[in-house]
Amino acid sequence: MNTFSSCLRCLILVGSLFLSEHGFAQITEGVIDYEVKVNLHRTLPPDRQEMKDMIPEFRTSKHQLFFKEQESLYKPVIEDEEPMEANGPGVRIRMQQPNMEIYFDAAAQRRIIQEEFMGKDYIIDDSIVVRPWKFVAETRKVMGYDCQKATYYDEQRKQNVTVWYTNKLRPFLGPETLNGLPGTVLLLDINDGERVVTAQSVVARALKKNELKVPSKGIPITRDAFQKMREEQAQRMRANGANVIIRN
Repeated sequence: MNTFSSCLRCLILVGSLFLSEHGFAQITEGVIDYEVKVNLHRTLPPDRQEMKDMIPEFRTSKHQLFFKEQESLYKPVIEDEEPMEANGPGVRIRMQQPNMEIYFDAAAQRRIIQEEFMGKDYIIDDSIVVRPWKFVAETRKVMGYDCQKATYYDEQRKQNVTVWYTNKLRPFLGPETLNGLPGTVLLLDINDGERVVTAQSVVARALKKNELKVPSKGIPITRDAFQKMREEQAQRMRANGANVIIRN
């Protein structure tokens, strides 16, 4: 039995015991709406003040998480984006929402990501990482749900990750790739406000046809190969004088 499988079974047991003990009616199918707020200024190098003057400090977008008892699909809500005026005459900047869909099957321990890069779609059959979560004895309410705090430090991305998850909804559910906790993540905070993902609504309902399906549009690629391609593109842009920060 591999490490993830062992951890998964332990978390399932913990979640089941909690629900049984406290008598919660578990929601196993429905939709969660999230607001994603990114501080664009903090993603730029400190010496790019002129760029900060040309773009808004924050970008806000909407995402939805469709889920059943074992499966989930996290995807952006595609909206028409208007170009925004910069502070220079005749200069217009268009902020576009990156297209990414994340499918997760807890029973099969399978995660598939459809991600857009340089105008092309790629399909990444991604590995599932067991994160070194630290469970904190601190609670708060999010959307009326009692939530528990958990944190970890992402060494690769140099990010402090804080989540608030509730045991009143089904386990192994959350935005982005955060589906390894014994509950549902309703609030995610990266680097103390650099990126904040907050649940806006939780609706228990039967899913419609094709609302939750495995992403299949794109060129198959491994995570390592995809990351290498992104880094090589960033190096080419830096060679042309652009300051680039890769955010996953």
